Amino acid sequence: MSRLLAAALTVVAAAALAVGAALGIVALLDATPDQPNTPLITYEQAGQGS
Repeated sequence: MSRLLAAALTVVAAAALAVGAALGIVALLDATPDQPNTPLITYEQAGQGS
C-alpha cells in the first residue's frame, strides 16, 4: 500500500509542478517589454514626398 501511496503523491506533485510552470510561463508572456517596440526602418507613404 505504501508504494501505491508514494506513486499517487508523485503524480500529484508532478501535476502541481506542471501547473505552476504553466502559470509562470503565461505570466512571463503577459509581461510588458522593457523598451517600446519601435521599428528600425520606416518607409514614407506615397503621398508624403519630402
